[in-house]
Amino acid sequence: MNIAGRFAKPRPDPADIRPHAVIIGAGVGGLATGALLGAKGYRVTIVDPLDEPGGRAYAHRQDGFTFDAGPTIITAPWLFENLWRDCGGKLSDDVELRANTPFYRVRFDDGTVFDYSGDRTAMEAQIGLIEPQDVAGYRSFLEESRRIYEVAFEQLAHKPFHSLLFTAKTLAGLVRLGGYRSVYSVVSKHFRSDKLRTLFSFHPLLIGGNPFSATSFYCLIAHLEGKYGVHHAIGGTNALVRGIASLVTRNGGSIRLRETVREIETEGRRATGVRLASGERLSSDIVISNADPATTYGALLKSHPRRRWTDAKLARGDYSMSLFVWYFGTNRRYDDVLHHTMLFGPRYRGLLDDIFRKHRLAEDFSLYLHRPTASDRSLAPPGCDTFYVLSPVPNLASGTDWSEAAERYRQKIEARLHETILPDLSRHIVSSRIATPLDFRERLLSWQGAAFALEPKLFQSAWFRPHNKSEELDNLYLCGAGTHPGAGLPGVVSSARIVADLVPDPARLLAGTWHRQTGETHL
Repeated sequence: MNIAGRFAKPRPDPADIRPHAVIIGAGVGGLATGALLGAKGYRVTIVDPLDEPGGRAYAHRQDGFTFDAGPTIITAPWLFENLWRDCGGKLSDDVELRANTPFYRVRFDDGTVFDYSGDRTAMEAQIGLIEPQDVAGYRSFLEESRRIYEVAFEQLAHKPFHSLLFTAKTLAGLVRLGGYRSVYSVVSKHFRSDKLRTLFSFHPLLIGGNPFSATSFYCLIAHLEGKYGVHHAIGGTNALVRGIASLVTRNGGSIRLRETVREIETEGRRATGVRLASGERLSSDIVISNADPATTYGALLKSHPRRRWTDAKLARGDYSMSLFVWYFGTNRRYDDVLHHTMLFGPRYRGLLDDIFRKHRLAEDFSLYLHRPTASDRSLAPPGCDTFYVLSPVPNLASGTDWSEAAERYRQKIEARLHETILPDLSRHIVSSRIATPLDFRERLLSWQGAAFALEPKLFQSAWFRPHNKSEELDNLYLCGAGTHPGAGLPGVVSSARIVADLVPDPARLLAGTWHRQTGETHL
């Protein structure tokens, strides 16, 4: 099923004099930005090379199965409720979100199973079975997570860090929160058990961070999940994408699919529009890039003299890991497998060192298994199951030849799933496809095939991350995983709201356009 035609709109009416915003990329960040700008009074055009909206949140449909390509864990549902409200709609009219209970099941390498949830009594009972003394540590960790959340998320996640003055004003509070520490070091302060240290520190991996180097601000995820729960969308995460895309088109926006931006055109300190691979030029009043910032600056602005995000600086950046993802459908159901399962391998720190520091593809792995048909049978044919299994792997700095390594790696993962939670798997596979770091580079235009842009370390976060208001051009803005506040669905939606607050009021822009046309310069 191809749904692209549902979103593509005819070329805009020349009589439409609203200020024009061109958005590069129809990922969740670009779509949310487009929806907000349309509601604000802009004429919006979103350009994307794929055949459907979504970017990393694309959906593959084959053999009767629907595979969410990327994000599957939805937290902070109120962010989406607010997005719909501000665009004149109601989330529940377009998308149904349901809570997952438990959030996910964790299986350690020795077979120990832990059901992670927001039920503190159940959590403490399981913790007590592993290490009784860590029950108190769990309570103190949640308290620290709450304190971090209230500052790093509630106060700062929706604020732009493009001002040194603002950064300086917030610095003292950030230091008090201990942002210079890693997630793992904070977790280790509260827990004695290595298993529990792993359990409560792995969350940064869901947004591209190494728990041993990611800033401790990401400890807020524990409180975020506990407060709002973990949810999924009926129809898959891409149903949420399609809902946001409809917000764009309802306000007269256009989503141009199968078209690639080759260059952001500039004049002095201003972007004048974009040039497509076809040679067509789209002029605009403002440009927003939902692309990887390294691609934005290193490819789309390669001819523009840059002061901060130079080629040398981009090359020095530490980029997130990539992902190996195997999507598969089975002709039987595995009803004892939950919607979300984490399967930890024999190593933790050593494996992450291989992935992030040594850029070496290891023989062992840890896995995330997604079985959405545990909650939504519409995503597979009757009596069947839809799965994807994800393994964090080094980005393309590893030099791995994935054209040769991919099938061997997939077979190892298949064997591991067979021996742990999916018995007789090979006999029941009826649909299969894979994605490797090459897909992230070639299909999603991600720098070095990194799945989450720059790694979220302290000195690659907040002010040190590519700003939402570009440092290079006065009317270029950035949204999505590679800018502040970072990856993950809450992060990219927050980045969209930041951009919507930063752009000029369209009424003032419209007045300025009129004055320029009449030879006056009042703006």
